[in-house]
Amino acid sequence: MDGSDVVIKVRDNGPYKITGPVTIVDAQDNRFDVPEGPIALCRCGQSQTKPFCDASHRTSGFDACERADA
Repeated sequence: MDGSDVVIKVRDNGPYKITGPVTIVDAQDNRFDVPEGPIALCRCGQSQTKPFCDASHRTSGFDACERADA
């Protein structure tokens, strides 16, 4: 992998951590402002800043530890 690769990491009991250059659009093709550096996307559904994570998973009881087949 080089610096231009996009990597999506599934974090235990937390968000998707995305590193690399990405564009995020809504259902009407409007672009979200994406901060520089890694971003975290909500998986728990409780974030007040969807699609971005606001750490609500920590208090919502979200439980998910998926693993890829090795």
